[in-house]
Amino acid sequence: MPRRRRSEDPLAATERWFLANGLSYFVPGEREKAAAALRPRRALPLVGLAVVVIAALGGLLGRVSQQVSTAPAAWLSLAVVAGVLYVATALRARPILTFAATRTVTSVRLLASTLTRALPLLLVFVAFLFINAEAWEMTASLSFATHWVVALLLVGSGVVFLLVRLPEEVDALDDAVDDEFLRRTCAGTPMEEECARLLADEDADPASYAMVTGFERWNLILALLVIQLVQVVVLVFGVFLFLLLFGSIIMQEQTQLNWTGLEAVQGIPNVPSVSVQLVKVSFFLSAFSGLYFTVSAVTDDTYRHQFFSLVTRELERAVGVRAVYLALRAERSRD
Repeated sequence: MPRRRRSEDPLAATERWFLANGLSYFVPGEREKAAAALRPRRALPLVGLAVVVIAALGGLLGRVSQQVSTAPAAWLSLAVVAGVLYVATALRARPILTFAATRTVTSVRLLASTLTRALPLLLVFVAFLFINAEAWEMTASLSFATHWVVALLLVGSGVVFLLVRLPEEVDALDDAVDDEFLRRTCAGTPMEEECARLLADEDADPASYAMVTGFERWNLILALLVIQLVQVVVLVFGVFLFLLLFGSIIMQEQTQLNWTGLEAVQGIPNVPSVSVQLVKVSFFLSAFSGLYFTVSAVTDDTYRHQFFSLVTRELERAVGVRAVYLALRAERSRD
């Protein structure tokens, strides 16, 4: 965490602290640049160019591969990549994305505790679908491009669900802000001294600046979204590896032939125990398990408490420091 230099202005030090902690929209300059990037005059030409390029590349890949499903897979993939790049650069959200992802990956306790709670029951649930002839028959009949399209649709469904539910968690953060809340959240930050001074001033009321709206509210929502998605990716990868290992042990070649209806099992080079059909069904079920975990992590009380209890402190600190920061700016504006 960056410390404030003795001669540095507390507002400038706090803005550096915001950027270092993935709160770029809390900085007025960054917020204004992001708002400018959303204006139609600037956004529409870029969107039009992206649509033309994505359509051309997707159509070209579809023609080269001679598979109808390749074009939609390429279009969706390129659209996701273009959207993430635009959000990270033009919308000034790179500090939000990198901080949230790094914070989750480096927080081993957060990942381990969540996964150890979710994986056992999830694997039992997925195992029943895995040992099922219909699942093998369906996945074997689809191309890898179709599997990728299905996976992207599942991811999109999960993101939409999170964008509906996560704002409720963010809105609850600023409902109980008082003097003790501000002292606790500003401790160890560049606003610690200013917080104590403003709370001692009867004319100042830092708690009145606690409500988070607009870009700053979406800053917190986006951070929560990225943290949750990183956990889902790790869990999906774990389920995928488990199904590959489990299937390579119990799924004999004749069983795969009977369940898929194929004349021959297509093996993976240098990995004879793993077939293409096994990879397909494992990929599909692991993607489906990711959507299941995404919904459970927000709606199920067990997962929900485990997830939000570990990130609420970070969000509360952001709300508290922001309130004191805005109170100090307002004080200087009046002076």
